[in-house]
Amino acid sequence: MTVQPIVFFPDQRLRQVAAPVVAFDKSLHDLSIDLLDTLRAAPGIGITGPHIGINLRVVVLDLPTSDAPEFYVNPEITWLSDDKVQNEEGSISMPEISAPVERPTSIKIRYADLHGNIHEGEAAGLRSVCLQHEIDQLNGIFWLQRLSSLRRNRLIARYKKLGHA
Repeated sequence: MTVQPIVFFPDQRLRQVAAPVVAFDKSLHDLSIDLLDTLRAAPGIGITGPHIGINLRVVVLDLPTSDAPEFYVNPEITWLSDDKVQNEEGSISMPEISAPVERPTSIKIRYADLHGNIHEGEAAGLRSVCLQHEIDQLNGIFWLQRLSSLRRNRLIARYKKLGHA
């Protein structure tokens, strides 16, 4: 389909809670393909509707460990493990910036596919981290908010110095 323009930090649309998808139709399918094309062009491994200015609860993951891209509509985390892990995170909405973020090692998730069928599953490792990161984005939580204010301010200063903001 089409590579879409990415919404860049500090755009306030990245802080809005995304609306649930209610129509599982051709426009949702087209959006999912646009998200995948945009993700691959960025490049990245995860993207949401808000990353391209579409305020809908759609996540696309294209993980190096997967055979095919994964599409999650209206995802919600139903359980988080007590065990934590730190992973380097960043965002296609904030290029060239990353930092370690601590998150639960595994989760349980409930979501719809592109046809509206409901699924439940578990995720661990990179998939778990990516889903948590992207669901945060759908909830208006940009990944920087998971950092201390000191680290966040340093990263924002570096981002501005790179000429992005």
